[in-house]
Amino acid sequence: MAKPLVAILSGAGISTDSGIPDYRGPNGLWTRDPDYEKLVTIEYYLADPEIRRRSWAMRREMFDLNPRPNAAHLAIAELSASGAAAVRVITQNIDGLHQAAGMPARKVLELHGTSRTVVCTGCGARTPVADAFARIDAGEPDPPCLECGAILKAATVMFGEALDPDVLASAAAIAKACTVMFAVGTSLQVYPAAGLAALAAGSGARLVIVNAEPTPYDDVAAEVVREPISEAMPRLLRALAPDRTNENAGGRRP
Repeated sequence: MAKPLVAILSGAGISTDSGIPDYRGPNGLWTRDPDYEKLVTIEYYLADPEIRRRSWAMRREMFDLNPRPNAAHLAIAELSASGAAAVRVITQNIDGLHQAAGMPARKVLELHGTSRTVVCTGCGARTPVADAFARIDAGEPDPPCLECGAILKAATVMFGEALDPDVLASAAAIAKACTVMFAVGTSLQVYPAAGLAALAAGSGARLVIVNAEPTPYDDVAAEVVREPISEAMPRLLRALAPDRTNENAGGRRP
């Protein structure tokens, strides 16, 4: 019997319990400071050295938080490791916490890239973000590429940039094929990522939305959960791996 394919579509809300603020929530970065969005908009970033300086400072602040995976990230990785289901993560996040929790990188699709790597806007050279921070600490507030001298940026998809078509195509294939999709901590307002929830539901998957605030897709979901994500996800995912739950509860099944 084939294993069920469980898709996790995760957004900023899954990482708030790890100390990373979300964007659009009541206390989100953009709710508190609408000008913050300029720091992640490619047009402003390329045109204004001051925006780049502030953007690097913002990313350094996030990096120095040294966030760790929370119970939701760990529960997803544990389900994958249990073998009870084939698990694939499609994340809008750039924090790398799914991989840090134990999800193999090949099973995680990062729709919006990663903040752990820096890319040159000219030649495309990639380096660890820690290298850029070291140069900033040494007195370069806006470090250029060491290969060609062009502007460096985090290897994230900024506003005004297109998603990687190959990554998006893989995400769509998972959405079409999955048995159940958990949309976790995402407002489901940013496209094309938000459309993956509709694609999954329209292809026959059971859509479960776990989010503090209402989303545009609540009406098509089989279940909507408003509980704290780090509490809800371990419970919801344990139901998909009852054998593992029984073993963890006090011994092997007869």
